Amino acid sequence: MAKTSTRALWKGAITFGLVHIPVGLYSATEESDVNFDWLDRRSMDPVGYKRINKRTGREIARENIVKGVEYRKGEYVVLSPDEIKEAYPRTTQTIDIELFVEAGEIPFTYLEKPYYLAPINKGGKVYALLRETLKETGRAGVARVVIQAKEHLAMVMPCGPVLVLNLLRWEDEIRPWEDLDLPSASKAGLKPAELKMAKQLVDGMSGDWKAGQFHDNFHDAIMKLVERKAKAGKTEAVEPLEHVPEGEGAEVVDLTELLKRSLQGNRKPAARKTAAKTARTTKTTREKRHA
Repeated sequence: MAKTSTRALWKGAITFGLVHIPVGLYSATEESDVNFDWLDRRSMDPVGYKRINKRTGREIARENIVKGVEYRKGEYVVLSPDEIKEAYPRTTQTIDIELFVEAGEIPFTYLEKPYYLAPINKGGKVYALLRETLKETGRAGVARVVIQAKEHLAMVMPCGPVLVLNLLRWEDEIRPWEDLDLPSASKAGLKPAELKMAKQLVDGMSGDWKAGQFHDNFHDAIMKLVERKAKAGKTEAVEPLEHVPEGEGAEVVDLTELLKRSLQGNRKPAARKTAAKTARTTKTTREKRHA
C-alpha cells in the first residue's frame, strides 16, 4: 500500500446550508503505472513532442495554433483564448453540497477518483458532525467543486474515520447499455442445476477482501528490472510540486446557531421573515454591547 499523503492538494471548505467546514483535500490514490520516457538512443537526451501539421508533416510555430471544436463532421468552430477563458468556472474554494441522497443510489459507473478530506483550522467538530450524520443516515452529499479550473460533480461520504470526496462522471459521459445484446436469464436458457453449481463454485472461491493479496505483476517485474539497472547510476531526478500555501484561519462560530439558521432557510416565507427579524435584533444587540 502507498504511503499516506500529508500534503494538501487543495484547501477550501465543505458548505451546506449555512454550515462551513474548512478542509484540506488529500490524494487517496497513487498511480502505479510504469512511465516510459522517450530518450535519444545516441545521447540519452530526452525526446519531446513537436507541434506537427498532420497534413504537411511540418512543425508549426505556437502563434499559428488555434483551438477548435468539431461541430459537425469536418466542420470546426474556432474559439479564441479569451472566449475559452470566459467559459472556465470561477474558482470558489468550496465543496458546495446541493443534495443528500442514499449512498447506494449512485451507480459505481459514475465513480471516477477519490480524495480524502481532513479538517483544518479548528474545523474538527463540524467535520465530525457531518461524518457521523452521514453514517447514521446512510446518505452521501452530492456536490460541485472546482479543481484546477474545472468544475466537477462529486459525492461526499464517510469511509471509516475519514470523509471521502469522490469525483463523479457527468451523465453524458456514461454510455448506455440498451444497445448491447444482453441475455436475460430466461432467454439464455439457464437451468436450476446450472445456477446451483455456479453458486457452489462462487461459495468455494469466496473469502474476505484483502487488497494486499493482489499485485500488478507487470509493474513489479519492470520495477525489479529498474532496480537492478539503477546500480549503474542511471536515475532521473523529479522536481517537487509547488508548495500549497496555508489557508487563512477559520472563524470560530456557534455550530448550533448555524444549524438552526440553516433549518430556518427551509421554512415558509412568513417564518423566514420572522427569523430574519430575530437575527437583525440579535445583531443590533451585539453591536450595542461592543459599542
